[in-house]
Amino acid sequence: MKPLAGTSGLTRSQRAQAAVIAAAGYPTVALLGWSLRWTVSGYEHFEALERAGQPPIFAFWHGRILSATYFWRRRGIVVMTSANFDGEWIARIIERFGYGTARGSTSRGGRRALAQLRRDMRAGRPAAFTVDGPRGPARSVQPGAVWLARLTGHPILPFHIEAAPCWTAGSWDRAQIPKPFARAAIVVGRPIPAPPPADEERIESTRRSLEQALHDAARRALRLIGRDDRRSGAGRYPDRPA
Repeated sequence: MKPLAGTSGLTRSQRAQAAVIAAAGYPTVALLGWSLRWTVSGYEHFEALERAGQPPIFAFWHGRILSATYFWRRRGIVVMTSANFDGEWIARIIERFGYGTARGSTSRGGRRALAQLRRDMRAGRPAAFTVDGPRGPARSVQPGAVWLARLTGHPILPFHIEAAPCWTAGSWDRAQIPKPFARAAIVVGRPIPAPPPADEERIESTRRSLEQALHDAARRALRLIGRDDRRSGAGRYPDRPA
């Protein structure tokens, strides 16, 4: 079995295990995602960037990988995934949903992955980051998405997903797994402009703005699934390919 790019450190056994996990994981995620009842708010922000020919840098929390994978499928989005065993099977699953992968993280292979993401964005493909990955701290933005925005000039598009009922993993990221036929709400925030390349203060302020936008989106998503007494408007889930 030929290893994926950036995974040469894995053993043949690990790559075989990753293939088995992906073979079982893809139909499971696809079926679960199909069953969800979506409420969408802020989707017009993404549509506006599409019309303007500005592929965004999607930014979200690590604990929402499963539901985000299904919602944004088949768009050619390139995602940074860790160059380890977990990154291997995750990459194999999301590639079946139409994503590209750049192997690396803030702790290993990050420069190589950022260089690939930059090339892909120049070719017109969006990118995506789990901005508190790969190891946390949870819901604290690491600078990778901001660095890529600075390199490319493309805006960052924050979003958050909540589902109820759901299971919550005991992992550091408190990963959320929606139960079949659960209600799911996605809130897409306003695009955050890329910071100027040479302005270090703006880089940090952009990172803080992104973190605040994600926290705000999380609160709004909770309200949309009835986890708060307040309510806000939502758009319809757009037609998506099967």
